[in-house]
Amino acid sequence: MTPSVPALTPFPLSALLSRVVHEWPARGRIFDLPTTRFFRPAAGVDLSVRWGDRRVATPVGPAAGPHTQLAQNIVLGWLAGARFFELKTVQVLDRIEVARPCIDLRTVGFNVEWSQELTLAQSREEYVKAWLMLALLRRWEPLKEVLGHAGDHVFELSVGYDLQGVRSPAMAELIDSLRDADATIARLRGEIPASLATLRDLEVDPVVVDSATLSTFHGCPPEEIAAIARHLMDRHGLDVTVKLNPTLLGEQNVAAILHDQLGYRHLRLLPAAFAEDMSFAATVDLVRDLATHARRCGRTFGIKLTNTLVVANDESYLPGEQVYLSGQPLHVLAVTLLDRLVAALPGRLELAGGDPVLAGAGASADADAGADRIPVAFSAGVDRQNLAACAALGLLPVTICSDLLRPGGYGRLAVALRRLEKTLGEAGCADLAAWQEHAVGQAQSAGHRDPVAAYAAGLGSTRGARRYTQAANAKPPRQIDRALTPFDCSDCTNCVTVCPNDAFFAVATPEQDRTDLQSKRQYLVLAELCNDCGNCTAFCPEVGDPSRIKPRLYRDRKHFEGAGQDGWLLLRPRAGSGPSEGPEVVAGKVPQVATQQVERLL
Repeated sequence: MTPSVPALTPFPLSALLSRVVHEWPARGRIFDLPTTRFFRPAAGVDLSVRWGDRRVATPVGPAAGPHTQLAQNIVLGWLAGARFFELKTVQVLDRIEVARPCIDLRTVGFNVEWSQELTLAQSREEYVKAWLMLALLRRWEPLKEVLGHAGDHVFELSVGYDLQGVRSPAMAELIDSLRDADATIARLRGEIPASLATLRDLEVDPVVVDSATLSTFHGCPPEEIAAIARHLMDRHGLDVTVKLNPTLLGEQNVAAILHDQLGYRHLRLLPAAFAEDMSFAATVDLVRDLATHARRCGRTFGIKLTNTLVVANDESYLPGEQVYLSGQPLHVLAVTLLDRLVAALPGRLELAGGDPVLAGAGASADADAGADRIPVAFSAGVDRQNLAACAALGLLPVTICSDLLRPGGYGRLAVALRRLEKTLGEAGCADLAAWQEHAVGQAQSAGHRDPVAAYAAGLGSTRGARRYTQAANAKPPRQIDRALTPFDCSDCTNCVTVCPNDAFFAVATPEQDRTDLQSKRQYLVLAELCNDCGNCTAFCPEVGDPSRIKPRLYRDRKHFEGAGQDGWLLLRPRAGSGPSEGPEVVAGKVPQVATQQVERLL
C-alpha cells in the first residue's frame, strides 16, 4: 500500500450517465451490478415506511461511509433496494489525509477512516449528482420493467465534528446548497447526454436533504452536542438525529459482553474512550432536552445506535495505535444499549410496543400527552440474517456498512431485502406494521417487556449470541498460494463487488485471445476511483494488491502523470461498458505486450 494516495477524482455526470445507457443494453448491468442483484418489490408484501410526509419504499440503506461518498455508489445502493442514504460525513476540515489501508473486514470490522475524502464543494456535487441521477433513473423506461415501482427515497446529511466547524461559513454554504439545490441541478442538466434528452426537463425536487445525523467525535461533551443539534434545527431547519456511542454501556459492561460473552479477548479496550465520552445519565438528559427543543421549533429529534467502538490496534493490519470496531460484536453492544435506553426513557422511543399505554405507570413522567416520540435509527452489524429482527423492533432507518464491504457488495442488500420479504410472508404479515405487531405479541407472550427486550435477551443467551462470537468470525477469507498477475486470476469477482467506489470492472476475454489469456474474464481498475482502502486485497484469494497489480486506467491526464504513468490513459473512455469501438489508449510506463492486451479488452 502507498502511504500517500491522490484524492479521489469523481467522474462527471455526463460520463456516469453515458456509461449507464451504454452498459445496460450491452451487458444487462449498471456500474457492473448485474440485474439479478437489482431489487424489485415482491407482490403481496409492502416494505414501505412513513417518513415525514413521504412513503419511503424500504426501511434500509447504506450508512454514512464509503458507500455514500460518490454518486455512482449511491446509484448502486438504490438499484439494490436502498431507499435511505446517510451521506458520507462532512466536516469543515475537508482536506484531510486518511491513512492507508483504512478498512479491514477479514473477520469482523475495523476502520480508520471517519470523514469525507472530497472537498465540501466536491461532496455537494456528488450528492446532487446522485439525487439527479436517481430522479432520471426512476423514470427511465428501460429500467421500469426490472425495478417495478421504485418508490420514494431519502438523503440524510451526516455532519461533524464540532460546533465551531458546523457553524462555519463553509459548512453553512454546503448545507444551504443542499436544502435548495436548484442552481446546481440546473447546471448539471446540461451534462445529461443526448441519449437521455427526453428527461432533461424533468421536474426534480430541489430539497436534497431535510434531516441530518450528527456524528460527533468520541469525547465530544454533551453541551456541545446539544448546541450543534440546536444550531442545525434553528439555523438550517433540519430534523436532527444524534448518533450515540457504545461506550454508554460503561467499560465493565462492554468488557463483559465483548470479552466474556462473545470471546473477543484479544480486543483491548481503551479506558480513555470511556472516560471522555458522555455518561449514560447525561445522555438521557440530552435526549429529553433535545426532544423538547425539537417539538418547540417544529422539528423532529431522533437518536441513532451506534457509532463504532474505539479499541487498541493490536491485531489489525491498519495503521495507527487505535481502530474503530464495527460488524458482528457491535450489533450485540448496540442492541444491549438500546434495551437500556428503552428502560430509561419509558414510552418515549418510537419502537414496536413502545406506546405509552403499554409502557406502564413509569411512562407518565416522560410520555405526557404533549411529548412526541423519538425515532431510533440503527446501524451496527446489520446483515441479511438479522435485518428482519431489526425491522421488527420498529427501528428506522436501518443502515448497513460492514456487510456491504464483503463479497457480493451492494448486491448483498437485495438478498437481505428478499429475505425480509420472505420472512414477513411466512409469518402472514403483509407489511412492516403487521410484522412489528407480530413481534409485540410474541415478546409479550414470552414474558418480555417488548420486542427490544426479547431480542436483547436472545442475544444475551449462548444460542442467540453464537453467530456474533469470536469463534464464529475468526476464519479469514480464502487464500491460495499463488501470486496475483495483471491478467488471468481465479476469476472470483471479489475485487469488483467489495470495492465501495466501483473502481473495478470485469470484461469478457475475447475468444481470439483465449490461447494467451485463460480466464473467462479480465479485471481492470479505474484508477481515479481507487482510494487504496485495502478491501480488495483482503478478499483477493491470490497474493497481491489487485488495485496495484491489475491494469490501471485513467481518464485525467494530470492524474495519470501525477501517479507516475503507472497504467493507461483513456482519451475517449467508456471504461467498463464494452463498446464496439474502444477508447484511444495511451500507454504509460507499462510493457508493450500488456498494452496490446488492454487495447483488445477495451
